Amino acid sequence: ATDAGHGFVVEAGDLIARNRAGKAVLTVPAGAQVLPPQLVHDRGSDQVAAVTSGGRLLLFPLRELPLLARGKGVRIIGLRAGAKGARGERLAAVAVLPAGAHLKVHAGKHFRHFKPAELAPFEGERARRGAALPRGFQGVTSLEVVT
Repeated sequence: ATDAGHGFVVEAGDLIARNRAGKAVLTVPAGAQVLPPQLVHDRGSDQVAAVTSGGRLLLFPLRELPLLARGKGVRIIGLRAGAKGARGERLAAVAVLPAGAHLKVHAGKHFRHFKPAELAPFEGERARRGAALPRGFQGVTSLEVVT
């Protein structure tokens, strides 16, 4: 995934290159950054948690992301555009949640555990905006999966 809000699922075998110079797998738009890859446990039951720099969280089934060998991918979460010349909102973090896992949201030195039942208000369809996180946790720095 990139912080421009796009991403996809890739098999590990598609990441291996024969040539020494490497292989381009992810197309990154100008000015965007690549987010760390996430491990998928079960494509059928895992969920994707995506959080924006504006403090919105969206959970959707991983099966809604396509399995591609390379490319830009599809929109993971809806982002607001910035004013002319400004970058706007970005995708701050992505995590893949196995069934029954908790989500730990880090905002600076503070963190909060969200149990599976507490994540229900954030569930939706891929490419939607998601719901706002509680006050104090809208400046998300990272997401952590707790099994």
